[in-house]
Amino acid sequence: MNTYARLPVAFVRGEGVWLWDEAGKKYLDALAGIAVNTLGHAHPKLTRALTGQIARVIHTSNLFRIPQQEAAADRIADVTGLDEVFFCNSGLEANEAAIKIARKYGHERGIAEPAIVVMEKAFHGRSLATLSASGSRKVQAGFEPLVQGFVRVPLNDLEAVERIAGHNRNVCAVMVEPIQGEGGINLSRLEYLRGLKQVCERNDWLFISDEVQCGLGRTGKWFVYQHAGFLPDVVPLAKGLGSGVPVGACVAGGRAKGVLKPGNHGSTFGGNPLAMTAVVTTIDTVKEEGLLANAARVGDAIRGGLAAALDRLAGVTEIRGMGLMIGIELDRPCGELVGQALAAGLVINVTADNVIRLLPPLVMSEAEGRMAVERLAPLVQAFLGRGAAAQAAAAH
Repeated sequence: MNTYARLPVAFVRGEGVWLWDEAGKKYLDALAGIAVNTLGHAHPKLTRALTGQIARVIHTSNLFRIPQQEAAADRIADVTGLDEVFFCNSGLEANEAAIKIARKYGHERGIAEPAIVVMEKAFHGRSLATLSASGSRKVQAGFEPLVQGFVRVPLNDLEAVERIAGHNRNVCAVMVEPIQGEGGINLSRLEYLRGLKQVCERNDWLFISDEVQCGLGRTGKWFVYQHAGFLPDVVPLAKGLGSGVPVGACVAGGRAKGVLKPGNHGSTFGGNPLAMTAVVTTIDTVKEEGLLANAARVGDAIRGGLAAALDRLAGVTEIRGMGLMIGIELDRPCGELVGQALAAGLVINVTADNVIRLLPPLVMSEAEGRMAVERLAPLVQAFLGRGAAAQAAAAH
């Protein structure tokens, strides 16, 4: 179906942070399949592990014990600090599971119509429930009636949440992306996240930290909530969890532990041995190769290089991010830069119309990060220069 406006490039091979197209042209990958390829391309440890698992067994179903699933759940419990893991295949499925946990939790507390506080500009997926939870009319338009049960507030506005707590007795949870990815790399302030957690504690609400895009080491810690120093009740995960193999997980602890019982939820493909092998290998490799510290170090280098090249440039609104999750907000739509970057051998993305989004693999080196800046900065300078020239010509 015609659901994507595809770019006219086909990548046929990858190694580390590099991709090659059908003609043999080489590209520096600063997008990682939209935050998916944690270990870059063709990482030898992942390649060996997946090849070996394919030769043994790919799928058996959740009717039986799956040792690889148990190992993956242990790894996830270790890095999240939470207790229970439900495996699925994508971020929207992980968020669907989180919404179901919140609603069941609300019903168990006697709330007939449980509601979840969600944020403006949020993106939680494209199923009917997750697009309803999302804060984007572009995503929702044409799919009404929306699923009810979501109360929307601005990001970083704690007073708005406290006002809701004061009068809405149906609320049972808060759902927040600590860094909004699709919304434009919008960062939640750490004190705001701590305040949200306190509101949840006072009102016996669940705290759902949607770390599908920002989690799994991208910010220099495993998860953004760890920067804020507390444990949420529910953490949906996907994208980078399997370094390219489709896999999602909804992780629960605290008040959410034990809410879902046998028969409440399920997945045919979720937790299959191949995907679980990818999860175990990804988490183990991030630890073994020190990729959390690398993400923080390389991210600082990229943002520093971008600031030096672009900070004082008219038309650059803000350069922001954490670790290897970086946004450059311009004062105008800049989608054309994606094609220009490809021509320059660089893979990037533009989200929210005017935010250049960089989500490199966690294996990127500082030298490769500097190379990304060297390829991107002149394109942004030229793009903004053309706009300034056009404005000047129009004025005359």
